[in-house]
Amino acid sequence: MPSPALAQDLRALLGPQGFLEAHPQRLSYESDALGLVAQVPEWVLLPSDTQQAAECMRLLAREGVCVVPRGAGTGLSGGATPVAGGVSVVTTRMRKILDIDPVNRLARVQAGVVNVELSRAAARHGLFYAPDPSSQMACTLGGNVAENSGGPHGFKYGQTSRHVRGLVWVDARGEIIDQSDARLDPVGLDVLGLWIGSEGMLGLVTEVVLDLLPSPEVSESMLAIFGSLQAACEAVTELIASGLQPSAIEILDKLTIDAVEASVFAAGYPKDAEAVMLMDLDGSPAEVRELGEQLETILKAHGSRELRRATDPEQRRRLWAGRKGAYGAMGRLAPDLYVADVVAPRTRLAEIVALSTAICAELGLPCANVFHAGDGNLHPNISYDRRDADQVRRVLLAGQRIMAACVERGGTLTGEHGVGLEKRDAMCMVFRDEDLAVQERVRQALDPGRRMNPGKMLPVRGCREMRTRSPYLPGMKEYDA
Repeated sequence: MPSPALAQDLRALLGPQGFLEAHPQRLSYESDALGLVAQVPEWVLLPSDTQQAAECMRLLAREGVCVVPRGAGTGLSGGATPVAGGVSVVTTRMRKILDIDPVNRLARVQAGVVNVELSRAAARHGLFYAPDPSSQMACTLGGNVAENSGGPHGFKYGQTSRHVRGLVWVDARGEIIDQSDARLDPVGLDVLGLWIGSEGMLGLVTEVVLDLLPSPEVSESMLAIFGSLQAACEAVTELIASGLQPSAIEILDKLTIDAVEASVFAAGYPKDAEAVMLMDLDGSPAEVRELGEQLETILKAHGSRELRRATDPEQRRRLWAGRKGAYGAMGRLAPDLYVADVVAPRTRLAEIVALSTAICAELGLPCANVFHAGDGNLHPNISYDRRDADQVRRVLLAGQRIMAACVERGGTLTGEHGVGLEKRDAMCMVFRDEDLAVQERVRQALDPGRRMNPGKMLPVRGCREMRTRSPYLPGMKEYDA
């Protein structure tokens, strides 16, 4: 239990807006978007810059208090779930775009800047920031770094890691580590590569230097309408094998279409379709025209009954609003949603999508598929009611079976949501004890007290023991496999 003296020091440092101690205020931070596990933090700290964050961390280190870094809380794997007796250090007051360098195409931002705000600011210079998670209207760039977030346009432009050129972070002791000198060919250890995707276990990121890209000369969206989800998946496999590269390839199945079209995110997707494929094409006019013609040939060969092309910005915005609002629209189906996040080999996309749906059907659960088809990043969405303990049991079991099916077929556990609590014990599906021990040694070197986001990502028991029992979410009743 942190001491009253520590509370007094933090209150003096951060002020009433930066130090939240009343229970109703702290309750808002009890979980991230994985609401299955919750824990109210002892306090919530909201520093406004790197120096304040460092001082917070020094004060917390003085008493050995555990720290859970948090951005906007849009994560879906429990990575920002507080720990008992610990505090949440939240970056949402660090929301300044510190500099945009249009000549070198770089931006320096505080960690709490919302993803979409950077592209809006960069647009004045004819530039944009490419990674665009579906939560980009709310998620923060520091959180994107911690989870190595992706998004629809990751197929062409890559995940967050491809765009980070520098970082400033604060370690568990309160020391500021400045790795923000954006060098084209850095020498020595790849510290940035180590940090990106570390889920807050190595420190608290406070500033990020990011690459910006020139805005495309022409951007166009294409909607392909299918009478079969399997046919849509098979079309993706062929168009990628043909070397074609739209900037985004998304698929929505019928259950998702129905939910979207009945919601405020209605985009005009045909309700009688079994699946739609939404793509973006960008480049020069000649490149977009040629790519569109090649795509049409493949899509029609795989049974696309209709192709719609949108060049008007408002038409394109509406099509993408339906895709990015799909998770919110699922609230029409049930009060809760479990969003799985697995990666399938693109040659086995249709097989694993069908298998995910079959797993849920066997367990009596509705499964709506909406996913980043271009990079094989699947998001089976399972609607349920957390007040029903048996439904929760079946949802968790479905999630584990889907992960296992992907791994068995050459895929992996997560494409962009991270490991957090949700997949922590499932790490044993892809790593040996020896592999995980190396990762633990890195953590031990940077955080000997294991105070940074404890209990996340790395299994707390050995894999040999874990393989004799079913993985489960901490705090939830263990369930039968």
